[in-house]
Amino acid sequence: MLRRVLVTGLSAGLLAGLFVAAIQIAWITPIILEAEIYESAEARTEAPDPASRPGTSGASFVLPAAERLEGPAAERLEGNEGAWAPEDGLERTLFTVLANVLTGVGFGLILVAAVTLSGRHVDPGRGVLWGLAGFAVFTLAPALGLPPELPGMAAADLGARQTWWIGTVISTTGGLALIVFARHRLLKGLGVALLLAPHAVGAPHPGQFGGKVPGELAAEFAVASLFTAALFWTALGGIAGYFHRKIS
Repeated sequence: MLRRVLVTGLSAGLLAGLFVAAIQIAWITPIILEAEIYESAEARTEAPDPASRPGTSGASFVLPAAERLEGPAAERLEGNEGAWAPEDGLERTLFTVLANVLTGVGFGLILVAAVTLSGRHVDPGRGVLWGLAGFAVFTLAPALGLPPELPGMAAADLGARQTWWIGTVISTTGGLALIVFARHRLLKGLGVALLLAPHAVGAPHPGQFGGKVPGELAAEFAVASLFTAALFWTALGGIAGYFHRKIS
């Protein structure tokens, strides 16, 4: 049994991690890079004089990031110069792939362990349902209170957000388990209550909303993140179901 859990979880996590890494590099990373411009400095847009800039037709242009740093923004950037971060390009791409693969393997092991403990037979079709349950637990339910955030967006205290996220994951897991597996109606009702409890309490939010990131960019990132997560969990569940049935 342990061998089946390890082989299935590692295989499914590796493949699903590579799959979602490709989507993230092509779709989500460009959004994050754009948001980092607003995080590091206040973007300043200038409209050049068409007469002094031939061929521009009066279109506005954005100054390079290095030329937009002023005051507090420049001080924050200088204060972060010693902090390590992967360089844009190949290094950042490799770290993105590595992070997604490790995340995929971790969630793959959790998913396969849950399937094994349930004692249910799983094929690719049922595996997709398990994957969607994982999406609901780890992504959708927390996102109802704490949508995916870009760098530069206003946010509540990190510790408070982490506590709420963990509580939401635990409560949603218990609620779904009771709704699906419990036979007594009272237990199913308790499952519904567990699903609603974190949102009745409410997620922590900053005292004042705002930030430098445009709302359109934040909305695009939230949609892209949720859609990508749904694809990841669907692929993870389907692949895990395939390997689970093959090894069994």
